Amino acid sequence: MKPNLTDQGRTIRVHVPMELKRRGGRKLIIAPDGATDWAAPQPRIDDTLIKALARAWRWRGMIETGKVRTVRHLAEKEKISSSYLARILRLTLLAPDIIEAILDGRAPKGLSLADLMEPFPMEWEQQRARFWFVKPKQ
Repeated sequence: MKPNLTDQGRTIRVHVPMELKRRGGRKLIIAPDGATDWAAPQPRIDDTLIKALARAWRWRGMIETGKVRTVRHLAEKEKISSSYLARILRLTLLAPDIIEAILDGRAPKGLSLADLMEPFPMEWEQQRARFWFVKPKQ
């Protein structure tokens, strides 16, 4: 990685050998062999949060398509309390970027299902502040 001056002498050109690879819809920079100075942070996948989100969206679909008549009927069918079902179902109201971060393993450290089970604001900006998410760049 040797810098070169351009013909005008005002710009330095640096060549960095790397590769771009697609993984899961994202582009990763692959460093050349022998480079160990930088590594991408490992995602912190929380299976409990992912399972709760999956259940919430499945239950919402069952209600919206009419497969079940009421939340109480769904709770009986799933053999859980209607209170628990309602708190999990509320997860479908989270901001899309919060859901994406949880699924990608980028949720803030310390965020738990217990945090999400508590009542939370419906406004996405307030949700981001409440659950320690940084506002996504536009």
